[in-house]
Amino acid sequence: MTSSGPRTLLKGNEAAVYGALLGGCECFFGYPITPASEIAHASASLFPKLGRAFLQAESEIAAINMCLGSASAGRRSLTASSGLGISLKQEGVSYIATCELPCVIVDITRGGPGLGNIGPEQSDYNQLVKGGGHGNYKTIVLAPNSVQEMCDLTMQAFELADKYRTPVYVVADGVIGQMIESITLPRAVEGRPVRPDYAITAEPGSQANVITSIYLDHDDLEAVNQRLQDKYAEIQANEQDAECVDLDEADIVLVGYGVSSRIIRTAMAPLQKAGIKVGLLRPRVLWPTPIDALKTAAKHAKAFVVVEMSNGQFADDVRLAIECSKPVKLCSRMGGNVPTTQQIVEFVTELHATL
Repeated sequence: MTSSGPRTLLKGNEAAVYGALLGGCECFFGYPITPASEIAHASASLFPKLGRAFLQAESEIAAINMCLGSASAGRRSLTASSGLGISLKQEGVSYIATCELPCVIVDITRGGPGLGNIGPEQSDYNQLVKGGGHGNYKTIVLAPNSVQEMCDLTMQAFELADKYRTPVYVVADGVIGQMIESITLPRAVEGRPVRPDYAITAEPGSQANVITSIYLDHDDLEAVNQRLQDKYAEIQANEQDAECVDLDEADIVLVGYGVSSRIIRTAMAPLQKAGIKVGLLRPRVLWPTPIDALKTAAKHAKAFVVVEMSNGQFADDVRLAIECSKPVKLCSRMGGNVPTTQQIVEFVTELHATL
């Protein structure tokens, strides 16, 4: 995304709100939770000033269903939460996906499971990438690794949500959500129709559009499911996105997203200085999975190392993407702990000695 506006100093959570507003978001419904609370705070301040709707819901469940209602009326809608709050939203996300409505959800991931703690993790991966609610649906999942990308990718999320009429997640660990960096604000979108043709209306007696997620006839529901699968195949083919650094001759491909990818970049210098050929593959989009980039890297790599702040949820998908053609090792921390540069250097050095 081209950035062309003024520069400003923002926290990652705040940058997501700016990206939403610049992307034409009209409504925010949410419930504050650490470490995502600044999204609700900034929205409470900025949305009303711009003549847009802000409502602090009574719960996460209420917030996602408010997004369902506003999206049904053709409004660009945003909600945000973390960990257990995202879990509570899953039934509503399933409804929105089946109704084929656009919606953007920001998840600033905290430690889990259960109530866990407010430290950063990446353990929400499965419930976002796999479609955490019931049924045969998926969601697009964008993964920024900087405050600039928190703004840019949240803005992009609204375009993707409208293009495919689907929920889109923006997922960041607590480090990215809480860090402060200088960013350049993108130019605001222009020219969006006031009311999409699928939206319901308040006109008396009008039944032009009916939005529902219940299909009691088995064949009707199967047809809906097949239409969704066709759409997801189109998304998988067209929306993969990954940053690739020094992969052409890499013996070991380091894979990570969010803050993990930034730590990998720091670890690469001492590893390369030691004569170990490493490269970075950093997904900007977790789903669709960057299968093409992973398969290309697997043609010459001897091994993959996935660095993540979870129990290997992302690593499992890396193995699937390359069809287990090369070893995939996991270098991880959990519980709110963040991998260190030294941990990665030692892990890769030990692995290299065995290749």
